[in-house]
This record gives sequence, C-alpha cells and structure tokens, in this order.
Amino acid sequence: QVQLVESGGGLVQAGGSLRLSCAASGRTFGSYVMGWFRLAPGKEREFVAAISQIGDNTYYADSLKGRFTISRDNAKNTVYLQMNSLKPGDTAVYYCAASGRHYVTGWSSDYIYWGQGTQVTIYS
Repeated sequence: QVQLVESGGGLVQAGGSLRLSCAASGRTFGSYVMGWFRLAPGKEREFVAAISQIGDNTYYADSLKGRFTISRDNAKNTVYLQMNSLKPGDTAVYYCAASGRHYVTGWSSDYIYWGQGTQVTIYS
C-alpha cells in the first residue's frame, strides 16, 4: 500500500511557475513508476508526465513538453512537477499516481495508487 500526498498548488499569474510535490509513504516508493495527471472542470483526466523508478526515463504529454519537468528523489520518497510559463489552460486539480508497470506510461488505468490532488489556478 502506498499513500500519496500532493502539495504546492496555488493561485499564480499567467507566465509564472509552480513546483508541485508528491510525498509517498512506505519503503517501496523506488519500485514504482510515478506519474502526474490533471483534471480540469468539464474535461477528462489528462496525462501530464511520468518518470521511471530510478528517474532515468521520463515521458510527457506532447502539449506540455518544454514547460513541465518531472523529477523524483527516492531518498525522500518524493516526486516533483516543475511547471513553468503557466497558462490559464493549465488550471486544474493535479494528481500524482503510482504504477506497478516496469515502463513509463501515460495510461491512467496503469496507475494503482492516487493522491487526493492539489488545485492549481492560473489567472491572466
């Protein structure tokens, strides 16, 4: 069992940056692929980024490449999402999730543990 707790969301002006964190419980954090997803009002859940167990492989939604960066610190049981050049369209609840797959994946069905989400609101 892995429990995930996101933090770092907030209200930011367009063009600004935010860094989200996701802290995981348990001693097996390093065995999971970690991902970030987001859910905006009136839209379906969207894949944002994923990172392999040791952080040597990352995968991004095409539309977010270059602005968002995923990273992890297994010693701290934490995964991060650095978001730059934020736009109003990035407004959503952001969720981190853990997958037992042995490859980075953008399919939400591959993720078995989810956090409660953190709200990100971007205003122009």
